[in-house]
Amino acid sequence: MLESILTEKAIKLKAQAKDWQEAVRLGGELLVNAGFVHPAYVDAMVETVRELGPYSVISPGIAMPHARPEAGVIKHGLSLLTLATPVEFGNKENDPVDIVVSFCATDNTSHIQMLAELAQLLGSEEALSTIRNAEEVKTVVDLLKSFKFT
Repeated sequence: MLESILTEKAIKLKAQAKDWQEAVRLGGELLVNAGFVHPAYVDAMVETVRELGPYSVISPGIAMPHARPEAGVIKHGLSLLTLATPVEFGNKENDPVDIVVSFCATDNTSHIQMLAELAQLLGSEEALSTIRNAEEVKTVVDLLKSFKFT
């Protein structure tokens, strides 16, 4: 499932972001470009982090910003952004962030399989190393095709 959602259109590597807001916006723009959300969803993602704090930093170096379905979701999806220079989100345990996985879902349940596969991928040190060191989007796409999801 993940390889059909996280396509080349939804991946950007070694991007430049001056702060967490710009990183979230870059990840959100990938969701827009891939046809997963309307542009308003990107603003909602930034607002959600601003209101709720850095809860979206889920593990060391990895943030997963998102917003509510009614903020402009078209269909569930993911984007993957790696940053050339990590940014601070304000999470003492897990900052700085160099991988931003933005996601969107149409409801509270349809995206469970997508997130389960993502958790497997991000739980693999080998996969994380490949993602962090990738210079070309094709490297990440190939990883998704060859990764053994259980």
